[in-house]
Amino acid sequence: MVFRRRDRRPLWRVAAEGLWPKGGWARAFEYVRHRLRRLPDSPEKIGRGMAVGAFVSFTPFYGFHFVVAFVLARLVRGNALASIIGTFVNNFLTLVPIGALAVGLGYYLLGMPLEAGMLEDLGHLFAEAGVDLWHNALAPFTARTADWSELGPFYAKVFLPYLVGGLAPGLVSGAVAYAVTVPLVRAYQTGRRKALAERLARLRAPDDPP
Repeated sequence: MVFRRRDRRPLWRVAAEGLWPKGGWARAFEYVRHRLRRLPDSPEKIGRGMAVGAFVSFTPFYGFHFVVAFVLARLVRGNALASIIGTFVNNFLTLVPIGALAVGLGYYLLGMPLEAGMLEDLGHLFAEAGVDLWHNALAPFTARTADWSELGPFYAKVFLPYLVGGLAPGLVSGAVAYAVTVPLVRAYQTGRRKALAERLARLRAPDDPP
């Protein structure tokens, strides 16, 4: 395959670089910022895309963040690629605090008592729910029997509080993403147009006399 890596990485290295990217997180964020500035769209559309992605990163739709962000970006006429970049607000460094904040706030807003150990077990609960969903999705095509009994409690105790509690911080994160992205992209595009105009002016100027 043309685009396959020549140096195929073992699984342990893929996982390790997910926790700590090659070159460190500072270099990874700088790369994202560089890609963001070069998107071919208006600063406002790119800002709306980033805002949508940042908002979606506070929702419990793990595994579907890209899809949800893409759809919402189209609805608000934002840049779809920027929305996907924005979902990286939820990463290996922020996954736990975002989940704990959203679920804790959701329990508070819904007036539900927070069970002991709930926040510590979020990752395990989402993993189990994912396994159940996959099992039930394959059930019609195999000899397995679909069982939805475990997903009901997961929805009531985890998914719904996460969804409710993530709305406010998601909106704040989206607003911050928009406020940061628009002037950054505008300044870059203005500087780039100015540099291009100066280059064209030099090319069009007559040669200096000997």
